[in-house]
Amino acid sequence: MQKQKFTILFTVFVDVVGFGIVIPILPFYVGSFGASAFTITLLFAAFAFFAFLSSPFLGALSDKVGRRPVLLISILSTAIGWFVFASAQSIWILFLGRIIDGVAAGNYTIAQSYLVDLSKDEKERAANLGLIGATFGIGFIVGPMLGGLLSKVSHAFPFWFTGMLALANTIVAYFSLPETHHQRSTAPLTFNPLTPLARALYDKTLRPLYISWIMFALAFVTSQTVFALYTERALGFDSFTTGLMFTGAGFFMALNQGVFLRSFWLKRFNEEQLEFGMLGALGASLLIMGVRNPYVFAAGIPVMSIAHSTLRVVIVSRAAGLADPTMKGEIIGIFTSVFAAMMVVGPPLAGILFEWDLSLPFFIAAGFCLVALWISHARTRKLALAKPSNIE
Repeated sequence: MQKQKFTILFTVFVDVVGFGIVIPILPFYVGSFGASAFTITLLFAAFAFFAFLSSPFLGALSDKVGRRPVLLISILSTAIGWFVFASAQSIWILFLGRIIDGVAAGNYTIAQSYLVDLSKDEKERAANLGLIGATFGIGFIVGPMLGGLLSKVSHAFPFWFTGMLALANTIVAYFSLPETHHQRSTAPLTFNPLTPLARALYDKTLRPLYISWIMFALAFVTSQTVFALYTERALGFDSFTTGLMFTGAGFFMALNQGVFLRSFWLKRFNEEQLEFGMLGALGASLLIMGVRNPYVFAAGIPVMSIAHSTLRVVIVSRAAGLADPTMKGEIIGIFTSVFAAMMVVGPPLAGILFEWDLSLPFFIAAGFCLVALWISHARTRKLALAKPSNIE
């Protein structure tokens, strides 16, 4: 089982390293094609949009045919997408590379489904998902540094490197990763990407978790989109100091999900308590980070990182625990899809708010957390009131 976990985590690591490499290099690489700043932002949005469309379908497909074949195809598509991107001679080829990766962007969804399949109980399920989050944090630290180093060869070389890494990952997964999903779904499979999302709207059990997840995703995307702009204009940080803040956030995320989640949080609290408490902590941290004081801002980063990284695990884990065993892949895919959708919607919203007032994106993000907190409280209260009648 440990070998299976390692292969899954390596898959996530390759994905995140690839994304991390993009951050420092993409503006220079795409700029060499004469692309505007708006075109560069569209490249980020293109991947997120197609991931939004494909994630529920790929999750549902893995419920029907198994995790292994879908994951292998998805990893291979990542390699192809980066190779296309690295070999581009025009801007439309750049978009084609990101679209190829987005259309088959099931790596993260299927990786989560794999680790849910391997879990024996609620705490192990959350701990396993936490390992994915820890890997995400480490990859987010390594990726930008690696991108900077590899770009010394050429601006295209980091993308060739990431493609080769994904190709190697495909080969390793092919020989070392068995199938873990044996309760196959009998639900009809549809190519309409909105059908699973429509089903989610009518799922009364999971609907509150979906809404909480949307609020959480909006809070994260809205605040993170303007993070660097805010530190420069409101706090006077230079690029090096802002980079240290990003690195610190990644460090606390990795430490929390890799160590504290299993050894502290899950030992002392259940998932419901963690969801409620961390929503409050995230909202409070975003609120204080918007007061335009550099010391208060820096103090808020560990709280924000720990709360965010815990919520990202706990909400999905709760949904996986409540889902039909034959449809866990689709459910996790919906969560991935919704987060991707917020990555399309959130940046323009953050930009508008930032132009009105530098601190407003953080205050509005805190408000999203407050809405999610109210939903979580209402759901908990409803379940508590229902228990006596169930006993009778």
